[in-house]
Amino acid sequence: MNAAYSRHFVTTEWDQRLPLHLTSVGYSEHQAAINREGGFRDFHWLHTVEGCGEFTVDGKTVKLYPNQGILLKPNVPHSYYPETANWSTWYLTYDGALANPITASLDIQQMLPISWDANCPLAKIHEQYSEKCGYSFDFAGINGSLEVYAFLSLIKQFGQSSGQPSLSKGHERLTPIYLLIEEAFGDPNLGLGRMADTLKVSSQYLNTLFRKSWGISPYQYLVQFRIQKSKELLLADRSRTVRDIAAAVGFQDDSHFVHTFHKLAGMTPMQFRLQYGE
Repeated sequence: MNAAYSRHFVTTEWDQRLPLHLTSVGYSEHQAAINREGGFRDFHWLHTVEGCGEFTVDGKTVKLYPNQGILLKPNVPHSYYPETANWSTWYLTYDGALANPITASLDIQQMLPISWDANCPLAKIHEQYSEKCGYSFDFAGINGSLEVYAFLSLIKQFGQSSGQPSLSKGHERLTPIYLLIEEAFGDPNLGLGRMADTLKVSSQYLNTLFRKSWGISPYQYLVQFRIQKSKELLLADRSRTVRDIAAAVGFQDDSHFVHTFHKLAGMTPMQFRLQYGE
């Protein structure tokens, strides 16, 4: 059994100017009943490690089983209490100058349960923080800010809500497409149809899968991949021409390549080579 721990951090004026900063973290072996009529002042995450608890927020009551948690907005009234004799929980609270827009931009479900698989990093995060607290890890300033962002990224990557697959599941489904692009990005005929055939789905459905995982279409992903590869080639051999590199990464027209490169990189291929080539 894990030993309980709790850390509350003094927030300086400088911390408050950071995009994110950690305000508290802890693990409770026996979670007591809590009723906050005025809510909590910061963003508040709570999840179940063992047992089960009942959580009421926004007029809804839900049960939190192991590997289930909930993220609350600041100052939202809520209450929770143990449903089982032993309800152990882990919590993390955070704030920051950009806490609200960063949380919103990650599109993490708030005020409703989020679940994850028992073998993902979130399931053992209470143990990781137990070691950090035990070794007096420095959570102040930038360190705490990075801890919060890393934690939110884990929820984004592994969390599942409303029966939807996690982001990591979506990436696993698209693995054959990633491998195809890696192997055939130099083929100018590589397109949506071939990618869809590889996954044995329709072009429309492949577009949907990609937009869920990346927010862009498969073709946009392919173009960005080609431009990234072209950057590597531009720096690897300074004598190689732009036309040759354009053809190597799948562009049939070098003027189209230069236009696309400038659009994505903010400079021409030659400007990029001059700036980063040394």
